[in-house]
Amino acid sequence: MARVTAFYVPLVVFLLLPVPATFAEPMDCGKGFTKLPRGATNPVTGWVEIPKRIQETTQISGALAGFTWGLLRGFGYGFVRTAAGLYEVFTFPFPAPPGYESVIQPEYVFTFTAEPSGASTPYHK
Repeated sequence: MARVTAFYVPLVVFLLLPVPATFAEPMDCGKGFTKLPRGATNPVTGWVEIPKRIQETTQISGALAGFTWGLLRGFGYGFVRTAAGLYEVFTFPFPAPPGYESVIQPEYVFTFTAEPSGASTPYHK
């Protein structure tokens, strides 16, 4: 019993430490319901990162890099987008991060910013 207590007490304390910081900011219902559809959209469209990164890497570095490094980048970005979306779905009522900001930029996979070189780099503000 002592071993179980020695494990669970620090675990509970560790998990509850960020709770006061999360509730320090007042909740805003309107922003929370902006976070929910954003979070629901990203897991569904996360797979789009794969062809997007292949195409982007092919434009910058050529076809061989596009189908190797671009494919790996696509899987990585897709995983991050899907995980970020799931996080936002489960935390939409809480102002975390502050102001209900998106945890990934851009908020949606289909948002592009044009660079002078012609390549799209949507992960930079």
